[in-house]
Amino acid sequence: MDVIGVGFGRTGTLSLRAALVQLGFDPCYHFATLFEQPDQAKYWLAAAENDVNALRTALDGYRATVDWPGTAFWRELVREYPNAKVILSTRDSAAWYDSMEKTILRLLLRGEQSAAVAAQFPGQPPEQLVQTATLVGHRVVVPRCFDGRVDDRDHVIACYERHNEAVRREVPADRLLEYRVGEGWDPICRFLGVEVPDSPYPHLNERPADRGGPVR
Repeated sequence: MDVIGVGFGRTGTLSLRAALVQLGFDPCYHFATLFEQPDQAKYWLAAAENDVNALRTALDGYRATVDWPGTAFWRELVREYPNAKVILSTRDSAAWYDSMEKTILRLLLRGEQSAAVAAQFPGQPPEQLVQTATLVGHRVVVPRCFDGRVDDRDHVIACYERHNEAVRREVPADRLLEYRVGEGWDPICRFLGVEVPDSPYPHLNERPADRGGPVR
């Protein structure tokens, strides 16, 4: 494992995954991996029960991880892979919550499938996408990242901000890059010691209201 992304979902993580893959840190785990391989959910559920071997199995062969469910285990991963670089992707708290509320929280609270997710995985039955996301969301992400509830805006934002502060406080400065959505290639390439590609930084999974920058 070379790169550990510890930013919450909806902070440009799908774009970050594409960027890391383009830079050679491939494969890179992302929640989308669970949609492609839903049988892997069992490893994350076991990891949530403190099975470290299950966490290793889930990420075996991966050079990077971003987004949930990996982010829910960021402390364990930072310890498990002491030589890996750590990237904390962030965005404005209010804008982040607005994006969460219109996508992930709708699925977690009401079982509404994201049209963007369905479009990305047309070969997967919609009910399977919802089942996988809600199962891992409710049993891994919500308890570990949001103290067991996501039905209150102020609480969810406080958890997001508390997470970011904990990462800044606990990860050594020489291992950590705080990456703000929209900053492009330069900070990531400097941090990882690789050349800046000629192509534009990836912009994936945008919502219409968020034109101008990636949102997951």
